Amino acid sequence: MIESQTKLIFEQSKPGRRAYSLPENDVESFDLSEQLPEHLTRKEAAELPEVSELQLMRHYTALANKNFGIETGFYPLGSCTMKYNPKINEDVARYDGFTAIHPLQDPATTQGALQLMFELQEDLKQVTGMDEICLQPAAGAQGEWAGLLVFKAYHQSKGEGDQRRKILVPDSAHGTNPASAAVAGYDVVEIKSSEKGTVGVEALKAALGPDTAGLMLTNPNTLGLFEVDIVEIAKIVHEAGGLLYYDGANANAILGKSTPGEMGFDVVHLNLHKSFSTPHGGGGPGSGPIGVKAALSPFLPNPRIEKQGNQYILNTNYPDSIGRVKGYFGNFGVNVRAYAYIRSMGAQGLQKVSEDAVLHANYLKARLADHYDTPFKQHCKHEFVLSGLRQKKQGVRTLDIAKRLLDYGFYAPTVYFPLIVEECIMIEPTDTEAKETLDEFADAMIAIAKEVEEQPELLHEAPTTKAVRRLDEVLAARKPMVVYQK
Repeated sequence: MIESQTKLIFEQSKPGRRAYSLPENDVESFDLSEQLPEHLTRKEAAELPEVSELQLMRHYTALANKNFGIETGFYPLGSCTMKYNPKINEDVARYDGFTAIHPLQDPATTQGALQLMFELQEDLKQVTGMDEICLQPAAGAQGEWAGLLVFKAYHQSKGEGDQRRKILVPDSAHGTNPASAAVAGYDVVEIKSSEKGTVGVEALKAALGPDTAGLMLTNPNTLGLFEVDIVEIAKIVHEAGGLLYYDGANANAILGKSTPGEMGFDVVHLNLHKSFSTPHGGGGPGSGPIGVKAALSPFLPNPRIEKQGNQYILNTNYPDSIGRVKGYFGNFGVNVRAYAYIRSMGAQGLQKVSEDAVLHANYLKARLADHYDTPFKQHCKHEFVLSGLRQKKQGVRTLDIAKRLLDYGFYAPTVYFPLIVEECIMIEPTDTEAKETLDEFADAMIAIAKEVEEQPELLHEAPTTKAVRRLDEVLAARKPMVVYQK
């Protein structure tokens, strides 16, 4: 590799070089230090790199080439739905009519945006089987928190707010579930999974009581398995006076096939940035709208987007609302992308999304079953888990397998989650990949399994083809070096 592509930009710096050329300043200058408090004024010039324009362009291009994204290669992160997002949705989200408005404008001047969000709410009602939708939460975790506040408001309206203090969460749940419940002020009770990887109904019955506020559940769950007892689960939770919360992170496995409403859930959140087309990763943005059954509608966040005659309005006349949970309405651009995706796919297209996602996952699982342990033998939905226990017995850990995959040109799957599977490898191929890509990935995984048997030292050294190899992740997290030092 060219040396300038591996050096830090600070190391390329030479005094006097400039990446810009500006005309002489014709605006009267003034000493900014006179306007600022002493402790905010710089005592010496910032140590910025001095490079030419061409060096600067090569620097940023080299950084971009080091990034890995869905348009670079296969991204099989389990439970994250890292799929290709159509560029038409990006174009629509950048229309001037959407980007050149402000949320504090008079609603009469933003009717197009309000109409889009109102119609998106109506579409999501059909997708979820819920009676009302609120687009306000900014991402899935905030949607969970908002949904649990709705739980709390509902129980308080029944005079049971102080009594119902516990939220039940399966041991296979996403980590945000217990975290959201704790932030909402609930006590979290873990429910053990059955040998089949689904909620243990008897364990659930034993945990239910007059102090139960509700159960949080993902269906299919984080093991990629459909909760076949969901109707019974909903019944016994409701009989105990609790509510049922649907974590929509895996909703892309059931689109057009079933809805949380049909399963018996009372509240649902969706990750629009996972299932409905927004580039996912890098910290955002996201969108986590929540839906509720009619009995919980009074408690949804304010304001509501509603239609009165031919006008779309923001209605705050809901005295039992939990209030606003975010400024304005989530991340509007994500909602625009989701609207464009749903309208371009249509009902049959969304159903095909789920069918393809499930087909791809089961195909990959079948191809890899002879080379890795499969803890759960039943058909999976959109994702599945393998175990590296067989490889661990030969001195190779799941982390080694993940690192070796980088040398084969693939992003590594999720590893060591869910925690209930030892040496877990969690794979989600999504609906947008071609069969050839799936076969290339399967061939790489099979080749790595053979390397474990024949040359395990290769995996201990992996990755060998990357500029950055293995880091001390604990040290990097606790003592990060984010400032250049000569």
